[in-house]
Amino acid sequence: MAVVGVVVVVILLFALIAIGMSVRVLREYERGVIFRLGRLIATKGPGLILLIPLIDRMVKVELRTVTLSIPPQEVITRDNVPCRVNAVAYFRVVDQNRAVVEVENYLVATSQISQTALRSVLGKAELDQLLSDRERLNEDLQKIIDESTEPWGVKVTAVEIKDVEIPDQMQRAMARQAEAERERRAKIINSEGEFQAAQKLTDAADIISTNPASLQLRYLQTLLEIGSNQNTTVVFPLPMDVIEPFLGRADHNRGGSKAKPDAPRPPRGGEPVPGVEGSGLPTDDDTALADVPDPGPGPIVPPEDDAPATGGSSRPAPGVTEPDEGETPPDPDLPPSRS
Repeated sequence: MAVVGVVVVVILLFALIAIGMSVRVLREYERGVIFRLGRLIATKGPGLILLIPLIDRMVKVELRTVTLSIPPQEVITRDNVPCRVNAVAYFRVVDQNRAVVEVENYLVATSQISQTALRSVLGKAELDQLLSDRERLNEDLQKIIDESTEPWGVKVTAVEIKDVEIPDQMQRAMARQAEAERERRAKIINSEGEFQAAQKLTDAADIISTNPASLQLRYLQTLLEIGSNQNTTVVFPLPMDVIEPFLGRADHNRGGSKAKPDAPRPPRGGEPVPGVEGSGLPTDDDTALADVPDPGPGPIVPPEDDAPATGGSSRPAPGVTEPDEGETPPDPDLPPSRS
């Protein structure tokens, strides 16, 4: 009896072990690829799966999207700039049978094909494209990797470039380039603003020039703006066209009752006057006459017959006036009087 009991216990133990080996429970995102005696027979799951002990073998495959971090890769761009790039890939299994049968380990295979595709695609791009045109590069990477993993039953949904590391010298050069670009844009914007302001000022000047009163109002407004602050000095612009009427009136009134009389001119010609400068000088007529060249001696006119010494009255020569009685004859040494 004891031997029979031991045998029964051993049989029950083997039955429990067989039941444990034949029963499998798969989750909702898992599938089981069943091999019977080495041959693929079916894909089961999710839920309770019964296997034949020692005959059937099951391989689990997850259907969830896998996040694959691609290790940093040393890349030389098309314009010969060395950089270090890392990326991330998202993929999932769409065909469990091919993912198990066609490739040994689809996770490792997808990681390796992602690294090689990353180096090949980024090596054809320039640095500026790598920094600014990442969307196109991501699409190219996703397309290339997906074409390579499609026979394995793996679908690559997205590939994203995470970080691009460039040398320090290149970073400084790019910083100088960006600064120069910003300065260029600032100068262009400033010049455009000055151009627009000049146009507006020209339009305003044309409008103000039609009415002089508007210019005066603008002056008053400027004075009000200056006086709004606590200033000790006030600068008031005064145009010349405002002063011109007053200057013209002053020129018109020159020599009037309110104007200062001109100083008397000293007598010129004749005898010098004591205490008066410039007197006794030759007159303008004398100066004009002095400038006339001497025509030379004129023709000799024979004298007329002398009047009789006695009898009758003697007539004076032409141009000579006889002095009246009681008048002193003029001194021949003095210049003739203009009286």
